Amino acid sequence: MKIAVLKERHDGETRVAATPETVKKFKALGCDVAVESGAGVTASFPDAQYEEAGAQIAHSAADACHNAELILKVRRPDASELANFANGAKLAAILSPHGDKDSLSAYASAGVDAFAMDLMPRITRAQSMDVLSSQSNLAGYKAVLDAAAAFGKALPMMMTAAGTVSPAKIFIMGAGVAGLQAIATARRLGGVVTATDVRYAAKEQVESLGAKFVVVDEEAMKESETEGGYAKEMSKDFQQRQAEFVAKHIAKQDIVITTALIPGRPAPLLVTADMVASMKPGSILVDLAVEQGGNIEGSIPGETVDKNGVRIIGHRNVPGRLATDASALYAKNLLNFVTLLMDKETGKLAIDWDDAIVKGVALTRDGQIIHPNFAEAPPAQSAPAEAEIVDNDADNNNGEIVSGDTSITDEIIDADTDGTMSGEKETNQ
Repeated sequence: MKIAVLKERHDGETRVAATPETVKKFKALGCDVAVESGAGVTASFPDAQYEEAGAQIAHSAADACHNAELILKVRRPDASELANFANGAKLAAILSPHGDKDSLSAYASAGVDAFAMDLMPRITRAQSMDVLSSQSNLAGYKAVLDAAAAFGKALPMMMTAAGTVSPAKIFIMGAGVAGLQAIATARRLGGVVTATDVRYAAKEQVESLGAKFVVVDEEAMKESETEGGYAKEMSKDFQQRQAEFVAKHIAKQDIVITTALIPGRPAPLLVTADMVASMKPGSILVDLAVEQGGNIEGSIPGETVDKNGVRIIGHRNVPGRLATDASALYAKNLLNFVTLLMDKETGKLAIDWDDAIVKGVALTRDGQIIHPNFAEAPPAQSAPAEAEIVDNDADNNNGEIVSGDTSITDEIIDADTDGTMSGEKETNQ
């Protein structure tokens, strides 16, 4: 089987879908690998390293895709790239189908069987393929570094002969993968860290990292959580008290980092303009959801906005700001997924279309849109199995919802400015 690895054409995308290490693993599985020239340069993987690993360097995307059964990318292909794919070719990438449903019709028309890695079910067997977790982990880390770089003060407490430097107060809104990594990083840098999440189960994880879990009424939050880990809708009184509490807490912070996303919908607003205005000049906010509409009112994708001395950072593609590590983790996610699709004895594709993982990510097959969330006439589905929240354990499935049902792929939202705990399956980055 021939695998093609293409150079990314999306503006600002620095990652690559395979590394020299994963190329070696593909070769060991009996695959031929063609890497488009320059594909790994922005991630610090020159063509020579791919050649040493056994890959063929293709001078163009068309050359790389010639006779390729499987194409690996980071972002969805554009029309010019798709034209190079053979009928029946398989594509695995972060396809973001919620944001561009027309692309599914393009895959189907081209006869391409497309797999969206960002729809990977959050089940135990798929953890090694979970691109959202691997990339969000780095995003949470980088968000703190970006905030520290922009902050005009030191983060840790410092005792000097000239006086004492007070530690920075850092508030993380959401305790999913990105949030927990942000907490850990902020603590390592010496900040005084607080965090919130609508799930009371996140309290233990937050505190295990040395941060303080903040909520207006712990007892009410305990009672709101179902046995399966969902959050029930809270009373209007709680919502109002929580909103007031969060607003007062933000006013005292030096740095605020937000992480909440809802698949297929704009990101929820967590920090209002009034909350931003209440912060001290020199304070920093980082919006990890800026590309999906933003958690912070006034954030702009790709820009740092100054609001009377308070800066809102809205970097695009935060994992791509750590291109080497982000590529290495993403490439391993792809390797594990492709290995699932292969017959180890023959080295050829042997896709089990009934496998829960495959069903969760497969968008198109044989010229048809097959994913139930995007097909024109979705098949009737039974009620999904109730999810459960797992602990912060060695498998790094931090605070995720885990379920045997592939329809459950997202986390519950980090936080909501009005204190609502609706129990929707929303996701932290």
